[in-house]
Amino acid sequence: MADATTIKPLNLDEEAFLRALGRVMAYLPRVVDADMVAEQDITGIEYTVLMHLSEASHNQLRMSDLANACGLSLSGMTRVVKRLEEQSLVLREKCPDDGRAWLAVLTSAGWTRLKQAWPTNLASVRRHIFSRLEGCDVAAAARVLERIAPV
Repeated sequence: MADATTIKPLNLDEEAFLRALGRVMAYLPRVVDADMVAEQDITGIEYTVLMHLSEASHNQLRMSDLANACGLSLSGMTRVVKRLEEQSLVLREKCPDDGRAWLAVLTSAGWTRLKQAWPTNLASVRRHIFSRLEGCDVAAAARVLERIAPV
């Protein structure tokens, strides 16, 4: 474990960045989720699951890979996928390569639901993020954030 007396303290810019990043990490999911629920009756994480499945090969992912892609625990992902299954948007199938693993599979109803919800998600992201970044180098900002959490 690091000794606090040997670690260089954050300077004012680093402290400001860290605090702003924390606020953004708390703020964005909350406001996008509120928009999605209000306008589409789907949560932001449910939308994100549908999106990841739509981008995956054969519109399916192992549950563990889907959980990682969405930043959830496997048990948290299981609960989200169960809600989506109840709406016939996703189904779970045994993984043919590994009898212990499960796949989440996007259904045609899930694809349709994703396309219906996409304009709301896009409008929310534009309103809460990109409308506030006019004049900023968004590509450079993306590179900075990718250094923190590589793809």
